[in-house]
Amino acid sequence: MNTIESVVQARDLTKVYAMGDLQVHALRGVSLEIARGEVVAIMGPSGSGKSTLMNILGALDRPTSGSYQLDGELVSDMLDERLAEVRNRRVGFVFQNFNLLPRATALANVELPLRYTRHQVSDRRVRAIEALESVGLAERIGHRPNELSGGQQQRVAIARAIVSRPAIVMADEPTGNLDSRSGREIMELLMVMNQEHDATLIIITHDPEVAAYCERTVVLRDGKVEN
Repeated sequence: MNTIESVVQARDLTKVYAMGDLQVHALRGVSLEIARGEVVAIMGPSGSGKSTLMNILGALDRPTSGSYQLDGELVSDMLDERLAEVRNRRVGFVFQNFNLLPRATALANVELPLRYTRHQVSDRRVRAIEALESVGLAERIGHRPNELSGGQQQRVAIARAIVSRPAIVMADEPTGNLDSRSGREIMELLMVMNQEHDATLIIITHDPEVAAYCERTVVLRDGKVEN
């Protein structure tokens, strides 16, 4: 894979957690490249290292050893403050539980990532409205999460994830709390986001039906890439 087009370049990632006198090896030399605009599923049984890898790729954590470049920038050795800046600019997150602010409107929830940037208030509002329109919620911008269905809440979360135009969007079990129909609608929407916004999607899932939407599946087992 050409390094110029790779948005994710991970080399020999390890992660070791200390639990008292015990050392838990969550990742054991994981290497991975993901091209810009690619849709990749990460699968594996419980305890395989999926969540640990997601946290590192999403700049929520650093590896014990190995290197990780996100959009051409080495992030594996960054201090916490700088890592937080990169995470806010380069990564969008979609979670199983939506993680929306319950008392904030859909518009305010989507604006949130832009509050930590240099965008003017008027520009933040315009971009948030555009993001909500792109997920089909133009008529719901003033609604709070408890006034929205589960599928609509996940659409708000997707709009929030893409509003800052990140290098990658990390989706952690994005259909896990939805019924089958809503789950299909969310996956189809994510595919539209990939095509229209050239969004690079990394989807953590245990569901083969979700993985079937992806161009490639990476399987983890015991902290290593199996395939």
